[in-house]
Amino acid sequence: MSTVSTTARPAGSPSRRRRATWPGRGGHLFVAAYVVLLIAFGVVPTVYAVYFAFTDAGDNFAGVANFVAAAGDFRYLSAIGHVALYLVCWLVSLVVLVVGLALVLHRVRSAGVSRVLRFLYYIPGALAGAASVMVWLFVLDPTVSPVSFLMRALGFSTFGEVVAPGHLPVLFTLIAFWTGAGGWIVVMYGALNNISPDLLEAARIDGAGAWRTAWHIQIPLLRKWIVYMMILAFAGGTQLFVEPQLLSQASVGVAGRDYSLNQLSYDFAFQNNNVNTAAAISVELLLIGLVVAGVFVARSGFFDAD
Repeated sequence: MSTVSTTARPAGSPSRRRRATWPGRGGHLFVAAYVVLLIAFGVVPTVYAVYFAFTDAGDNFAGVANFVAAAGDFRYLSAIGHVALYLVCWLVSLVVLVVGLALVLHRVRSAGVSRVLRFLYYIPGALAGAASVMVWLFVLDPTVSPVSFLMRALGFSTFGEVVAPGHLPVLFTLIAFWTGAGGWIVVMYGALNNISPDLLEAARIDGAGAWRTAWHIQIPLLRKWIVYMMILAFAGGTQLFVEPQLLSQASVGVAGRDYSLNQLSYDFAFQNNNVNTAAAISVELLLIGLVVAGVFVARSGFFDAD
């Protein structure tokens, strides 16, 4: 009777060591390109801006002098007020209309109609920011606009009347909503599809109509997606630049080159050759975005298990 002997591979063999040294290497390779771009165009510019914000033109440490200089500019407080008013209009309209349209889209029974509507919602988001503003410049001019009859009915006969300073928060909200809301509607629609049909059926059997089902079941289950949307929308809203900048050029200064904080930072850097004060404003916007995101996450229980 022959005995077959086998030699077990030692625990520390080279092949096993190779498998153990890089677990999850497939996932790491997938995100490697993103990490490289994040470092190159996110982390490095941020560190560079922080450096400039706390130094002077001679690269000497300046403390908070650049922040004080920015706050002392006569345009600073008005720019904060403009951005704050725009954010209120933008965030309220985004949450109410995006969630409302997603709920309506979710109740559409025809699959074909639902797909067409989702596609139509998403089309404006395919346009770059500058291109969408150029489209709106055409729409807002009563002399050439396809909806000139509506603007004349509202009492506007010239482009200057439409883009008067008091109308700008609403106009920028319309442009931002038209450009960015479609993608969020599709996201909310997908989140609604993840809600268990059994839960919705139980609500229907209990006598809950569409409104009560939406208010007491669907919207609470969308809470984390709504918070996520608000964080990104707030961060993007504080960076308001393209819309007022192009509108200022098209209206020959009616909108102003210093309407937003980003415009003010741009003006400091490229008109006044004051990169340090411009960097200070950029760092302030970064800190505001981080603080607000932290408040949203902490107060909403964003990372709590459902």
